[in-house]
Amino acid sequence: MEAQLDPAGLAALQTAKVADARGSACPGPLLEAKKGIGSVPVGGVLEILTTDPQTKSDIGAWCNKVGHGFLGVSDADGYERVFVKRAK
Repeated sequence: MEAQLDPAGLAALQTAKVADARGSACPGPLLEAKKGIGSVPVGGVLEILTTDPQTKSDIGAWCNKVGHGFLGVSDADGYERVFVKRAK
């Protein structure tokens, strides 16, 4: 299981893909993550932009279930940035 990063670590991440799910309610952001992770190389990072407060727990649970690394969440201007490292 991937360790979550601190805010400085999250800010320094290079993302392979960004899935913009802002304005979408559950399960929209999770579906965007599932769709987007396939185009990220193994070891790469997917960033999900979301305004749904449920997203971080949904994405965290999905990562635990399928084996991807949940790297953490950072606040942006009116939305959150959720980071997932592709494991397989």
